[in-house]
Amino acid sequence: MESETIHNPDQYMTSLRTIISGGRKRIGFLLGAGASAGMRKEDGSYPLIPAVAGLTEQVLATLDPTYGAQFAQLKKELAPKTDIEALLSRIRSLAKVIGAANVYGLDGSGFATLSDKICDEIGKIVDVELPSTGSAYSEIVTWIVGASRDHPIEIFTTNYDLLFEEALERVRAPYFDGFTGGRDPFFDPVTVSSNDLPARWTRLWKLHGSLGWDSNAKGEVIRTGRSSSKHLVFPEHLKYEQTQKAPYAALLDRLRAFLATPDTLLITAGFSFADAHISARIDEGLASNPSASVFAFQYQSLDLETCARELSLRLPNFSVYARDAAVVSGIPGKWLVSSELPSKDWAPIRASYWAANSSTGVYEFKLGAIESLARFLAASRSTQAFSPQAPEAAASAAGSGVAP
Repeated sequence: MESETIHNPDQYMTSLRTIISGGRKRIGFLLGAGASAGMRKEDGSYPLIPAVAGLTEQVLATLDPTYGAQFAQLKKELAPKTDIEALLSRIRSLAKVIGAANVYGLDGSGFATLSDKICDEIGKIVDVELPSTGSAYSEIVTWIVGASRDHPIEIFTTNYDLLFEEALERVRAPYFDGFTGGRDPFFDPVTVSSNDLPARWTRLWKLHGSLGWDSNAKGEVIRTGRSSSKHLVFPEHLKYEQTQKAPYAALLDRLRAFLATPDTLLITAGFSFADAHISARIDEGLASNPSASVFAFQYQSLDLETCARELSLRLPNFSVYARDAAVVSGIPGKWLVSSELPSKDWAPIRASYWAANSSTGVYEFKLGAIESLARFLAASRSTQAFSPQAPEAAASAAGSGVAP
């Protein structure tokens, strides 16, 4: 009987720590909704911003008194996919095509109004600030500015919030988001594609739009600096024509260009890979450039991360690191740590990515949670940045699943 493949997280995290501790590697991040949802509020509770399920619940609770009949009919039509993304996609479609006709009690202009109200409510929910006591994004920024770099850090995100902008601005770290100008900053695709700003400028690419984006009289997307929420694009229902317009086309092309560059690493967190438009570009980029790689840190167990797992089984340079298992070089296997540490100071470092689940007591890989990943990055140049452990705690950190 063929033996089951196992993966030792120490092996991969030792290599990753070496890569991120210097400033020579070309590194990018792809952050999805799980990143914002995985951060705590000022009072210590979660989430800072709800994921899609929580977003749906809050938006519908606010608008149900006026539009409850329409939502009920739309849910029947769209079942079982009835989250706010699916609802808004259908509402926008009806607003464009039915004109004066009546569907579920609204005509085209009525559905257009409902679409705007949904975007306004989403804008209110995601328009939050980072906790003053620190956050995962602040720790990532600490890592970004903590080294002189040969190449800029590029952050691709599907989130609409302004949390990463806030984290960078708090420490006066320069960044470029594709817009330039003073009164009505406009999108400059030439600078995005040429990528010739100094390496100390972080690149921040908002793939699905952002708070603060609006349209001018010419229909061009501008950045207003206000909490406008008119240019939010929803992942599973992104229309082809939207991806061909600025700024979305240029930003998606930037992701493809990043992966086409030799010797690049894209680290992902809070992203399910269910967005076909983004996953397709990652697929194309990795297939055409074997020297590029993706480390996908996933929050759930491997069997639940179906989209990421599918990519990893086809692309040897796409690795998935889930709670209970990993797929590396196209080979899936359960996690199993060694009884021996890679170095004498490694126990507290191991505890940063391998620890017992507070509910089950089972030891799991932790970097699928944005706060654990951010701490691992920020502390990559010093073991002293991790909390010291007593000898008995260090020994138990090997925990369940220790190889002899």
